Amino acid sequence: MKVGIYGQYYKEDSEEYILKLLEVLQRNKAEVYLESEYLMQIKEPLGITEAYKTFSSFNDLDNSFDIFLSVGGDGTMLRTVLFVRDLDIPILGINTGRLGFLATVQKENIEAAIEEVLKNRFEVKKRALLQVSAETPMEDQTEVNFALNEITVSRKNTTSMITIATWLDGEYLTSYWADGLIVATPTGSTGYSLSCNGPVIAPSTDALALTPIAPHNLNARPLVIPDKTKIRLKVSGREDTFLVSLDSRIATLNNETEIFIERAPFTIKLVDLKEESFLKTLRNKLLWGEDRRN
Repeated sequence: MKVGIYGQYYKEDSEEYILKLLEVLQRNKAEVYLESEYLMQIKEPLGITEAYKTFSSFNDLDNSFDIFLSVGGDGTMLRTVLFVRDLDIPILGINTGRLGFLATVQKENIEAAIEEVLKNRFEVKKRALLQVSAETPMEDQTEVNFALNEITVSRKNTTSMITIATWLDGEYLTSYWADGLIVATPTGSTGYSLSCNGPVIAPSTDALALTPIAPHNLNARPLVIPDKTKIRLKVSGREDTFLVSLDSRIATLNNETEIFIERAPFTIKLVDLKEESFLKTLRNKLLWGEDRRN
């Protein structure tokens, strides 16, 4: 099996788990490729002497990889998507971070999880992405225009609200007076959108959520729309520019610039092990329905 591994940074308390991961892969004769910067981070502290093959960008990969392992938290998973993109390589998240909503394999369960994966005892679930375009180029434009969790417009260099005029499939919806507006996928519904009182959407649902950030319109509520909807936004405010964020990547646009958001033409494949499920994650990590009477 051909396996790619990516991690954003090395944490000392994850040493034994990374070593266990590499040991299990080696024992099962997997062909392992490590992201070059991550290998540099772990090589000395872990005493790695093996001459691993490496990659450094999307251009170094192809669809011959059987699986891609993301070692870290949910932020690392979002960065992993930038390597995989539309290559259709299944991604498994190993949680060495905190919450780990996307990175579902807990570090204590690495050996058992990897053994299951190497025996092809897993399912693959497709997750929708969003893509964004604008009528004028973005300053600090990000390399890619898609996001797995959400695309957000928000204020920049000001404490004043911005106004976000919103159209859905060409029909005017409203103008939000707020700190910003989140357009979230079902995957992203448990992230930033949830923090702003957005709805939780099951991953298999063909829907998006529009969630205003600290709206001054007291009757503004999150809205769930079909994921085939084409969204147009125009932002105005006291400052000359505003921010557009794609998951963890940020770009700057001038006021009154129209931006267009829609579902991306490809999906991301996430590995789903039998021991894990979306509902179990809701219960265990978001304390869903936590009640001493249950």
